[in-house]
Amino acid sequence: MPRPSQPILSTAIITDAALRAVDAAGDFTMPGIAEKLSVRPSSLYNHVSGRAEIIEYMRARVMAGVSVDGEPGEEWSETVTRLAREYRRSYAKHPRLIPLLTSQTVRTGVAFAMYNALAQAFSDGGFRPAEVLAAITTLDSFVLGSALDLAAPEEVWADVAEANDAMRAALATSTPNPERADSAFEFGLRTLVLGWLAQAS
Repeated sequence: MPRPSQPILSTAIITDAALRAVDAAGDFTMPGIAEKLSVRPSSLYNHVSGRAEIIEYMRARVMAGVSVDGEPGEEWSETVTRLAREYRRSYAKHPRLIPLLTSQTVRTGVAFAMYNALAQAFSDGGFRPAEVLAAITTLDSFVLGSALDLAAPEEVWADVAEANDAMRAALATSTPNPERADSAFEFGLRTLVLGWLAQAS
């Protein structure tokens, strides 16, 4: 009997199936993946140790899309700005994956390539180690929240009676997604970078 031209299972095939499940439903289960791949759940464990490892494979898959290298002579603040945009662009493709990733310790080397670049940039900006970690944490929260915002409904806030005049005036300027989300991201990123530049000076 001839062997199949492609392996029935591999870490890449399992990761693909899990990512499709997360994109569709926001989560995955081992039995659910096995069913989609027409194998027994026990077969998955020949390739992965369990759910946590699959999540890290998905993190690696998404983070692999982040281009870390910049232009020669790039200022530290330009590096931070560029990486933030790359980071959001990659995660915006799979926003429903974000809650799973934030609930688990980051271990994959692909992710650390970006975090190393951010740490070096903030360190070059004169931040102390504790400030570097705080800045990276802040950027993480902002970028992941902005990526989730791209999956928000077209109308984020209803024009209800409880909205005051200032809020109604703000709502009147709203544009459809992704324009609103992109504009808000760039505004927030500029604000963060200006604040870090002020601290670094």
